[in-house]
Amino acid sequence: MRKLLAPSVLALALAACGTTQTTQTPAQPEAKPAAPVATAPATPAPAAVDPLAAVKDANNILSHRSVYFDFDKYDIKSTYQTLVEAHAKFLNDNANVKILIQGNTDERGSREYNLALGQKRAEAVKKALGLLGAKEAQLEAVSLGEEKPKATGHGEEAWTENRRADILYPGEY
Repeated sequence: MRKLLAPSVLALALAACGTTQTTQTPAQPEAKPAAPVATAPATPAPAAVDPLAAVKDANNILSHRSVYFDFDKYDIKSTYQTLVEAHAKFLNDNANVKILIQGNTDERGSREYNLALGQKRAEAVKKALGLLGAKEAQLEAVSLGEEKPKATGHGEEAWTENRRADILYPGEY
């Protein structure tokens, strides 16, 4: 029987070489497609918001950046409390923003005295902002003394304008 099987197997093998044979595999159950992965709808990235836009907006309290002082004084008047609080809140909300506080005086007094008084005014605003939560690293206080008057003139009206501390944001100093 082996002798009969050998030629048959050989014939089948040779026949297989001459034709293309398709093999069928048993039917596999059709795979179900994977459940769709829930993704958030594609939304454009939010435009970069300029944190200093509020400071530049003339209708916002933050656009007011001068605290005025009485003659020979460096204590912040209660009328400026809301202004200082608004700047402190802004700095709390924008921890990467740093400000420069410039203390100024009128022209009366010696240069040395005015530099010292201007520094006390700048430091008073810095301290108030710090007490309201602004970080030390966000605040720098300097004195300009009488060197940067806001108003020219030699009378009380000009002097009142020049006794101040100015809060300057990046791009302004």
